[in-house]
Amino acid sequence: MSDEEKFLRLTVELTVEVLDVAALQAAALAEIRHPDADLDEDERKEQAELVGSDETGATALQWLIEPDHVLSLIEHVQEVEPREAVLGVEPSDGPSDEDEDEGHDH
Repeated sequence: MSDEEKFLRLTVELTVEVLDVAALQAAALAEIRHPDADLDEDERKEQAELVGSDETGATALQWLIEPDHVLSLIEHVQEVEPREAVLGVEPSDGPSDEDEDEGHDH
């Protein structure tokens, strides 16, 4: 294999059911308040307000998912340096009919 860098863009679409929005928000707030979070006090306050005001839980979930979590599920990748990671979370009406029909386990 050559020393030439190779990049792959990974796109994952996943619909989850949130059983307890308050617990999800509490977990996100713990992450926001954690000393290792790279936020100043104003940013912590702003993010905490966003999480607390989002009744869907999408903002909270966005705080709890890291690209490294997804990458740890992939075998045959020994070294990963995420140079560009974007995560979008939005409310959903539930699984689409297409999601229910596929049922793939890879």
